[in-house]
Amino acid sequence: MSDTQLRNIVEAALLAAGRPLSFADLAGLFEEADRPANSELRATLAALAAEYESRALQLLETASGWRVQVRAQFAPQVSRLWPERPQKFSRALLETLALIAYRQPITRAEIESVRGVAVNPNIVRTLMDRGWVRSVGHRDVPGHPELLGTTKEFLDYFGLRSLEQLPSLAELKAMTELSPQLDLPGTADETAVAAVSAEAAFSEAASVDADVADGDADAEGDDEELEAAGETAPGLVAAPPDAEP
Repeated sequence: MSDTQLRNIVEAALLAAGRPLSFADLAGLFEEADRPANSELRATLAALAAEYESRALQLLETASGWRVQVRAQFAPQVSRLWPERPQKFSRALLETLALIAYRQPITRAEIESVRGVAVNPNIVRTLMDRGWVRSVGHRDVPGHPELLGTTKEFLDYFGLRSLEQLPSLAELKAMTELSPQLDLPGTADETAVAAVSAEAAFSEAASVDADVADGDADAEGDDEELEAAGETAPGLVAAPPDAEP
């Protein structure tokens, strides 16, 4: 099989899948006799990535594999294809997600200690329903509270290969102009700073189908919904999402 044919097959699969494809997924596209080695697939992906450098698409590696997506600068226009989908998250949900991402494994009580308000069960349920958060065990203290952590789906959604790619605290502090000013207890604590700043980071990275309704009413301002910055959708894949009823 020629390099061109291999590249075309891989590209077609990435465009059609609408989800990240692993090396196993890509190898499964071929009959056993024609199946390329992982080294060949990696070279093909590198060639595609280079080819996309001057195009509106980009090839991104996430926790689950590789995917083709629209570049962030073109997302505001492309997202208008789905005008009925509100691109909003609640402030409370983003704070909770940020704390879980940066302090995992973490209990609900520890989240409440930083946020200063009770964690609405609807928020955690919404995050679990979307596949971003899961129970990873129980802390060995009286009551054995549930420990929460992020999932591979969380990494995929925000275009990350691993948690190490989350912005550092220094980078988050530099985003303060994007962050709403919240009255969180212990704002000098790094966790609180990360929670406030990462809220903006997650909002900016939100994909086009970010229509989360969590019904949270923890504290004044929690019901305010935050639009993804510039209504962008950097995680928008080339294949359109399935229509929702």
